[in-house]
Amino acid sequence: MGRSGRIFNLVLLGIVVASMVAGCGTREEKTEGDIHWVSNEGGPVLGYSAASGVRLIEVEGLLFKDLNKNQELDPYEDWRLGPQERAKDLASKMSVEQIAGLMLYSSHQSIPSRGRGGRSSDTYGGKPYAESGAEPWEISDNQEKFLIEDNVRHVLVTSVESPEVAALWNNSVQALVESEGLGIPANNSSDPRHRIQASAEYDAGSGGDISMWPGSLGMAASFDPSLVRQFGDIASREYRALGIATALSPQIDLATEPRWSRVSGTFGEDPQLATDMARAYVDGFQTSASEFEITNGWGYQSVNAMIKHWPGGGTGEAGRDAHYGYGKYSVYPGNQFQTQLTPFIEGAFKLDGPTGMATAVMPYYTISFNQDQKYGENVGNSYSKYIINDLLRGKYSFNGVVCTDWGITRDEGTGSSFAGGKPWGVEDGYTVAERHYKILMAGVDQFGGNNDLVPVVEAYNIGKEELGESAIRERFEQSAIRLLMNIFRVGLFENPYLEVNKSVAAVGNSEFMKAGFEAQLKSIVMLKNKGQALPLKSGLKVYIPKRVVPARRDRRTGVEQPESLEYPVNMELAGKYFPTTDDPEEADVALVFVQNPASGRGYSAEDKEAGGNGYLPISLQYEAYTADAARNPSIAGDPREKDVLNRTYQGKKVATSNASDLENIRKTVKAMNGKPVIVSASITNPMLFSEFEKQLDGILVNFGVQDQAVFEVLSGKIEPSGLLPLQMPANMKTVEEQGEDAPHDMKCHVDSEGNSYDFAYGLSWEGIIQDERTSKYKK
Repeated sequence: MGRSGRIFNLVLLGIVVASMVAGCGTREEKTEGDIHWVSNEGGPVLGYSAASGVRLIEVEGLLFKDLNKNQELDPYEDWRLGPQERAKDLASKMSVEQIAGLMLYSSHQSIPSRGRGGRSSDTYGGKPYAESGAEPWEISDNQEKFLIEDNVRHVLVTSVESPEVAALWNNSVQALVESEGLGIPANNSSDPRHRIQASAEYDAGSGGDISMWPGSLGMAASFDPSLVRQFGDIASREYRALGIATALSPQIDLATEPRWSRVSGTFGEDPQLATDMARAYVDGFQTSASEFEITNGWGYQSVNAMIKHWPGGGTGEAGRDAHYGYGKYSVYPGNQFQTQLTPFIEGAFKLDGPTGMATAVMPYYTISFNQDQKYGENVGNSYSKYIINDLLRGKYSFNGVVCTDWGITRDEGTGSSFAGGKPWGVEDGYTVAERHYKILMAGVDQFGGNNDLVPVVEAYNIGKEELGESAIRERFEQSAIRLLMNIFRVGLFENPYLEVNKSVAAVGNSEFMKAGFEAQLKSIVMLKNKGQALPLKSGLKVYIPKRVVPARRDRRTGVEQPESLEYPVNMELAGKYFPTTDDPEEADVALVFVQNPASGRGYSAEDKEAGGNGYLPISLQYEAYTADAARNPSIAGDPREKDVLNRTYQGKKVATSNASDLENIRKTVKAMNGKPVIVSASITNPMLFSEFEKQLDGILVNFGVQDQAVFEVLSGKIEPSGLLPLQMPANMKTVEEQGEDAPHDMKCHVDSEGNSYDFAYGLSWEGIIQDERTSKYKK
């Protein structure tokens, strides 16, 4: 058994409730394994591990945790004081190495640590998880190392085996770090995790591992910020029950570039709608219900919101993404850099709720090309003193945590590699430590995806040489205070531990599942309903053709998935709504399920090897596309000899991997021989409906929902109410000519019924929706 096992050897026991007699009366005490919770008359419940060495101190009839084990009440241990005062005291007591560890944000951690695709270099007691005999909630060797040797206190949690395992792992981690030094608890975090399992059947009486909600773009289609506020409130409760106190969300970039691969994570392209959604999301996550409040809306149901990606990542030239070197540049042909800031400065920084503003910001990987008006640098946003210090901190008065996106201090990989570092603009001429130092001097506090404190300490030493030890120590403490305040606000210093039975009861309970399913229903948009083809009349026999699932490689595991022919939905579930048949001649109506065209990410290593520049179009149509109207030369490019300055793809051709979806529509229309054909499109980006729309009787669009939600609308049990949060372009020429930074600047598709698929368009059974939402947001 490793050191962490000796510190915290939890067994699954029932909670034991006892009482303690103290000077001010009787207090209730609960125990679960080594964990004790003690009520505090006039104050918070205190949770601690008996094995950690931490004990309670009584002062004036009140209990406090002696985290540094000096048998005295230090200011940072005094829950009567405010978060800032406590953070300042604690920061002053921390060593450089401890602050450096606080500045780290771990790489992705699955619980248990099986690694990508079930493979992992991580071990438990020196053995792979499957061979170790370890319980799934135990701390891995790698996790123990970065928690103890590197002083990491911010851990990014990805997949968890179950809510029970997540809660037990959290308790294991908190007991381990509580035993160390100053007893600083772990602030665990998560990327968005309320994803849809499309084929799952919703049952009003059932629960699940976590409630399922439409993604951000789907919630934007509701045009209802109160829905997003409700989601934030529920999601924060589930996060805290999993031991998660920071959300690496929301993604509030404006989706003004329709080809960008991360459009689905946004609230759409409209500045006002995205601003209102951002505000509602952060309010929901950060504000605790009154009975759980500690101070100013913060409390035990609060989750810090790390908004991303400052100053807006949705303007990558030609839709290319900055996770890759070929997509490192954001461009502003419409001179609308300021527009991109709107959801941040008018939304997440101006909350309706008592927490005031989002507590953390993540800049994007991109170089905001030629936007540095003071220093003239074209460097990644986290490296830019102008973007961070002058704008974010200076002009817009943000004094919370700024954390880099993941892996930006490592050396770059090849132009098409995802695995390499992303040090855009400082690829050459900088050591890893010098990159850390430049980031710190730009005003950033934390390094995403870095478990190693060595380069942070080296950055401190660089600062000691350049600025003097007093100045660099002050700079380090400044970041430490910001980071610690986010841990104090959510009550982790008093009680970081979870009662496992309460976690299991909270996560994915039936109330939360019901709310998520209702939100899915509100996110579905009806675009076409020729001749009132929808809703489907009772008893109509339905033909649902199989769909070709293209061959694909999992980006993270590298595992090849061969092409297959599959039903696109849960057919057993479909049969509960209407009779189905595999013979179109027997059918009264056909339902064709498709996904938006997938043409790649705009770069080809093969093109580069063949003598080209490597750059290709990103297409929003199914049929092969030749980019005759593409920009030439490109706005941005890398002047280094080993990179590409002119990134044009003019005249180049690209095909989609799922052109079979279009062929499926056309074959079905022919097979139905004049009988109605309905298309249900699940999309992540705008797409061209001009290729097939005129042949159809009905079109539904969703942005990621359960099959059952679509069937509820098709069958007429629910009336469609969603509106388009994005324009649907008329053709690829208008896509090429639009500005990456400009909202609402495309010519939109007009269908056979004369309806334009523009922002805020959608149909109900009666016709085009015109209500208070369209009055407020429609341009």
